[in-house]
Amino acid sequence: MFFTYLRRELRRRRKAALVVASGLALGIALVIVVNSVSSGMSSAQDKVLQSLYGLGTDMTVTKASTPGSSGAGRPRFKFDARGSDDDSKQSSDRVMVQGFTTLSSSTVSKVAAQKGVSAATGGLSLNVFKVNGQFTRGQFQQNGGAGGGRSRGYGQPQGEVRGGGANFDINQYTVFGTDVTRTALGPLSSSKLTGGRTFKASETDAKVAVVDSAYAKQKKYKVGSTVTVKGTSFKVIGIATADSGDAAADLYIPLKRAQSLADEKNKVTTVYVRATDSQRIAAVKSAIQKNVSGTTVTTSADLAKTVSGSLSTASSLATKVGRWLSIAVLIAAFLVAGLLTSAAVSRRVREFGTLKALGWKSGRVVRQVVGEAMVNGLVGGALGIALGLAGAYAVTAISPTLQAQLGSTGGGFGGGGGFGGGGFGDRGRQAAKTLEVALTAPVSVTTIALAVGLAVAGGLVAGAFGGWRASRLRPADALRRVE
Repeated sequence: MFFTYLRRELRRRRKAALVVASGLALGIALVIVVNSVSSGMSSAQDKVLQSLYGLGTDMTVTKASTPGSSGAGRPRFKFDARGSDDDSKQSSDRVMVQGFTTLSSSTVSKVAAQKGVSAATGGLSLNVFKVNGQFTRGQFQQNGGAGGGRSRGYGQPQGEVRGGGANFDINQYTVFGTDVTRTALGPLSSSKLTGGRTFKASETDAKVAVVDSAYAKQKKYKVGSTVTVKGTSFKVIGIATADSGDAAADLYIPLKRAQSLADEKNKVTTVYVRATDSQRIAAVKSAIQKNVSGTTVTTSADLAKTVSGSLSTASSLATKVGRWLSIAVLIAAFLVAGLLTSAAVSRRVREFGTLKALGWKSGRVVRQVVGEAMVNGLVGGALGIALGLAGAYAVTAISPTLQAQLGSTGGGFGGGGGFGGGGFGDRGRQAAKTLEVALTAPVSVTTIALAVGLAVAGGLVAGAFGGWRASRLRPADALRRVE
């Protein structure tokens, strides 16, 4: 009897049911779209942060450079033309630690020993200036200080030769010394191997290198090629492509070899840290700052604070304005559904009064009203999910481009520095770097489940209003309505 009466009443009152369901559908659709866009914003921010941070890295430990510290001076190149051989072709390399004062390799062990640290590894970031050309007697000095070239290292920094003339070119590129026993942590882990192989744990002092794909294309390197750095030849064993943003370095070589090239034995510029639990990152940061003196600890949350631009603005709108707007629309939809259901019950006073006169209990009438409201809620949920999926698909299809401007965190932390704190040249000191990301709106199972829950809740709210009104009806109400 319940389902027969329910089906008959819903068919007879299709327009009223559609109005209630439509109101709930709009509210639920808005929730789906806002949640999906917020998820897309979060993914976009993660993508931006990955261009600065190595995957699997929760925080970095560095030490800001100070006047007179390693790498603080200008690169100087000396070329000695002998006798009448003034036009002889010569070349010179200068390998420099840039951006930070070096830390002792023992710092890695100290950091790894802190409570809450799952793994820690050190790395050494270097700038290499290679000058080739024909020189007379004199000394070349690059103008503009360290890192005067383009940040990716493919440009031609300006310079001069004191005491003579010259015809030369400069190649500036970046090198990162990586701990080959822990390649899953740090900058190299943010790149995907697209050719050859990565380092073996036994190659701690091997003359091998992994080359970033962009640099390899520019220099026509391939697996098996030879790269010479400061007189040392390295065999290219792999080509790596950055997952997002710029690569951390042009060349990756074993840490011990990088230390030897830069005359920085047992030194690192950055310690990459992974916490045992993402919920303990703040506590781990505090422990390192307290127990490992003279260091600066930076987390992804610190990096996120430096992100500005349209991505930051849109994310703020989606998470704040959008969320509160969704809540307001849902509340309004629930109230409207409840009031419409209550009004519909009032128009059916004669019907329900007659049923009570025939022996229906108040509870049976209330169940009937609540059942109708629940069906309306589920119909509204289905419509809302369909509208929400359509809206999310439209956002993904259009894929509007958002800009993220990455500012410096202070203390030399890399605003455009390739990875957490290890900026090369002046990249760790740049005021800002702009990245573009495409916005998507992925719909998760959790979002769909939330929509279904809201549909049920909407039906219950509407049913509560209608049930309360139905419970107050008396058989005499029907007689009065007839009169």
